[in-house]
Amino acid sequence: MIVNMADGTRTRLTGVERRTQLVQVGRAVFAEKGYEGTSVEEIAERAKISKPIVYEHFGGKEGLYAVIVDREMEYVIEQISTAIDAESPREMIEGAALAFMRYVEERPDGFAVLRKDSPTTSGLANLLAEVAERVGNVLRAEFKRAGYDPRAAPLYAQALIGMVTFVGQWWEEHPAMSAEEAASHIAALSWMGLRHLPRTPAKIEP
Repeated sequence: MIVNMADGTRTRLTGVERRTQLVQVGRAVFAEKGYEGTSVEEIAERAKISKPIVYEHFGGKEGLYAVIVDREMEYVIEQISTAIDAESPREMIEGAALAFMRYVEERPDGFAVLRKDSPTTSGLANLLAEVAERVGNVLRAEFKRAGYDPRAAPLYAQALIGMVTFVGQWWEEHPAMSAEEAASHIAALSWMGLRHLPRTPAKIEP
């Protein structure tokens, strides 16, 4: 694949380089216009190539979109998995929150793609399910060690991940504080609840 450079010289992209370019271009277009509003024509135009090249590498819009979603999910899951491998539950909570907030801050196009589900994928839903499962496994071990019912661990994992996700979506549009500050607030709220968690929660009487 040959590309015209600004200085008039020409350089040849390898297959891997071309795929990387199309993923970057496609991510930006999908983030801006959503799955339905994006066309192969526009992706090819922005990449300065012909439409058949897009089909050659990804088989069409759906194939490119699926690759982009998979790569974004792999990236977020790797970041959060590293964060929850911490020595204490408090560090795990704050680390997971900060990892997600930084993802929202540093890769806004990727986050936008995951938020805008297509007819063929449910990026954010799949991501949350995977992350919640991993966090649930960590909480389950902590619950057992502390003498709590480990069956409740997945419930708390879903609650924690849901809170982080919704805060992340809100914070993206209202970045009044840094990612670190936002993560600290999330961790403080979560940790105060977990720290004083009763072994057998009962209905709170008025």
